[in-house]
Amino acid sequence: MTIRAIAVNPEKPDQFIEIQTDKHGPEDYDLLVEVKAASVNPVDTKVHKGAQKNGLQQPRILGWDASGVVLEVGSKVNNFKPGDEVYYAGDITRPGSNATQQLIDSRIVGHKPASLNWAEAAAIPLTALTAWEGLFDRLHIDQAAEGKTLLIVGGAGGVGSLAIPFAKLHSKVKIIATASQPDSAQWCKDRGADLVINYKDMPAELEKHGLKQVDYIFCLNDTDGHWNTLAQLIAPQGQICTIVENEKPLDMEQLKLKSAALHWEFMYTRSMYTTPDIAKQGEILAATAKLLDEGKVTTSLSKTLHGLSVETLTQAHQLVLEGHMRGKVVLVY
Repeated sequence: MTIRAIAVNPEKPDQFIEIQTDKHGPEDYDLLVEVKAASVNPVDTKVHKGAQKNGLQQPRILGWDASGVVLEVGSKVNNFKPGDEVYYAGDITRPGSNATQQLIDSRIVGHKPASLNWAEAAAIPLTALTAWEGLFDRLHIDQAAEGKTLLIVGGAGGVGSLAIPFAKLHSKVKIIATASQPDSAQWCKDRGADLVINYKDMPAELEKHGLKQVDYIFCLNDTDGHWNTLAQLIAPQGQICTIVENEKPLDMEQLKLKSAALHWEFMYTRSMYTTPDIAKQGEILAATAKLLDEGKVTTSLSKTLHGLSVETLTQAHQLVLEGHMRGKVVLVY
């Protein structure tokens, strides 16, 4: 039996092609999932860009956010069974979710929130894991005392849309989000931001509210462009976490003088290295599903495209590349 997928074309890597791949059974910890919906993230466009730059020997299936139904389980899987509805962000080292079926390690999978449809659920995993790990595993803001400040740079994007409510629910920090458009600012406020400022001049914007520095910074876009400002704004002994790779060397002098820390958050670390705590991602998705079903967090889905095709995937990538998305774009298969 074969699986239908949309993949990067190795002969013209700037384009996608439809391919058929052979079906394989699940390994020990794997689930074989019938994919119902998948969202497109900046990581999809970055991997696609890398393929265009470096070339490919064979088609590569992208897609690292999905919801679907379990078809088969591996011999060591004990928390899922065929028929279960699941959601997950995947493993960057394996074929992705732009396919009708996918193999995925059960330890990084969660049961789909019962209150969400396929598209709403597929919009959540990657951004939820990134937001949760960045806030709590890297910055440890759950330990933050009342009166501390958290600046989220890029509050209206996919990660920011979940980082804001996660921080609101699990800490007492004052949440400051950046947004440049009125609708994006309102999006942040609706999710729990205490203050929304324009990212174009963060020091001046903060000064309007009597703030010269912040205790925590979660940078969700353009590390290079924002770096000098972040280093200026971080408080002595403060902490910065970024999810965006730098293209130029970062000047660490101000951080050194302030004894400030820089953390990197890469959601695929646990699956790439099969870390001893790999199952933590399944736990985070379970906790997130509970918050969603209780209505304490809402999906960040903002646009739905229908059908798995070269055309719909190309359109979704273009929307992400434009850089103005509030929330997430999802393909429903």
